Amino acid sequence: MTAFAALHVPGSPLLLPNVWEFGTAAFLAAQGFPALGTTSLGVSAAEGEPDGAPSSKDATVRLARRLACLDALISVDLADGFSDDPGEVGALAAELAEAGVAGINLEDALGDPARHTAKIAAAKEHAPGLFVNARTDTHWLGKPDIGTAIDRSLSYVDAGADGVFVPGLAEPVDVERLVKAVGAPVNLLFLPGKVTVEGLAGLGVARISLGSLPYRMALAATLRTVEAVRDGGELPLIPPSYADVAALLPEPH
Repeated sequence: MTAFAALHVPGSPLLLPNVWEFGTAAFLAAQGFPALGTTSLGVSAAEGEPDGAPSSKDATVRLARRLACLDALISVDLADGFSDDPGEVGALAAELAEAGVAGINLEDALGDPARHTAKIAAAKEHAPGLFVNARTDTHWLGKPDIGTAIDRSLSYVDAGADGVFVPGLAEPVDVERLVKAVGAPVNLLFLPGKVTVEGLAGLGVARISLGSLPYRMALAATLRTVEAVRDGGELPLIPPSYADVAALLPEPH
């Protein structure tokens, strides 16, 4: 078991903050978070690209290489692998593993599950030590159906996935069914007002991702800050100092 896999404990879930650039990741790592993920929406938005589009692949890889030097384990959101070719997805997994990445997310976008199982198998073949988190979008893009989510998740685990991710799933009875049926670490997305960390822990969830929430909150905080300055109000948060942030950055070459 890898160090990253060991953090996935049913009932005591890994809380995984998701980041979109180096400074945010370095700041969170300095606060002691043992693992960080990337968010495809944040990375794509920072590059001015559509979410998860193949055109964001290079930016995703560049960021992953930078983050791998931090004192935190890194999982990279690869959307659908940026390719329908399992061989290309496997090669990308190997490239990231060689760079020091601990895990990846691969999403099925409700496409052909056989194609997704082939991508998962290729990733594990090319990078056996990489934690492959297989995402199914039954509850994110389609009509929520726990039976379909379980069936897809089981096929992905059979293909070699180390964990399964069902964003949008929140109903306690369905979460419990998934956890019991799959027999592998279950990852859910934190949904404000719908789930709590304590509640998901009690259902046996092993990982809770924040997804694009930190990025979207950063946008909201930016707007509130600008409005507060414009209107003569108080800043909404107390920021770290310039020196604190500068200290997180690599030394000049």
